[in-house]
Amino acid sequence: MTHMEVKASLRNLRMAPRKVRLVVDLVRGLPVAEAELRLRFCRQAPALPVLKLLKSAIANAEHNFKLEAGALRIKSITADGGPMMKRTMPRAMGRGTIIRKRQTHINLVLTDEPAAANKTKQANKMSKVAKAKKPAAAPAA
Repeated sequence: MTHMEVKASLRNLRMAPRKVRLVVDLVRGLPVAEAELRLRFCRQAPALPVLKLLKSAIANAEHNFKLEAGALRIKSITADGGPMMKRTMPRAMGRGTIIRKRQTHINLVLTDEPAAANKTKQANKMSKVAKAKKPAAAPAA
């Protein structure tokens, strides 16, 4: 059975990526119901736009792909830097310094793949890495 992926993005959010990442990290990998609940009660400012993006992705999945919201989970969510608005602020002795007003692009991918299948894939990948990095045998003293 193939698993469906639903993508949604929010571009040019007028908040710094560093602040948005704090909220995004709270919901990565969670089922959508749990993520929505966490975002609803999160007191940080970026929680509202991220919640709105999540609801949009859920609506896309239900309407465009006929998926059930209860079966969805967040596969990946990233907060990347967008364009910077540059403003100047007056300083001493007639100088000016640049104030960088940062923007964020958020990309969200939902999947209907169960979390257990994803953990199995990660475990297989980690075991391959562990075998490749096996330490050399220590000489007997």
